[in-house]
Amino acid sequence: MDRFEDSIAWQKARALNKSVYGVTRSKPMANDFGFVGQIRRASISAMNNIAEGFERNGLKEFHQYLSVAKASTAEVRSMLYAALDVGYLQDAEFDRLLSMALESTRVIAGLRSSVAHRLSEQDRRKLNEEYFEYDAASDDINDDVAPN
Repeated sequence: MDRFEDSIAWQKARALNKSVYGVTRSKPMANDFGFVGQIRRASISAMNNIAEGFERNGLKEFHQYLSVAKASTAEVRSMLYAALDVGYLQDAEFDRLLSMALESTRVIAGLRSSVAHRLSEQDRRKLNEEYFEYDAASDDINDDVAPN
């Protein structure tokens, strides 16, 4: 994958964000500026953290940003429950949005797991390289010492 736009995780988060923005334009939710701002920030945070993490310097940072993106989708889900509870959403709309948020969460979690696996492989390779470098250095030192 060469671009974050090609990531299914980013595409799912983008679709969720578009739906959240759409539903928050409707009254009575649209009049609750604090609520609307919070759920919009959470939804856009998911897609932006995937993009930003992808463009960072390495897998470790990408993994961290995916953790934040996943947490943002959890915040969206929580806000959806609040919207249902106060009457901002009907059951059908809630179910549709919750399904999108859960799917986004699952895909982000899968990508995060894949990145974690690649990170552990890198760590194992690095440990092996360091061991062999140390071992080679030890052999050099031992070769230079004359036995008594």
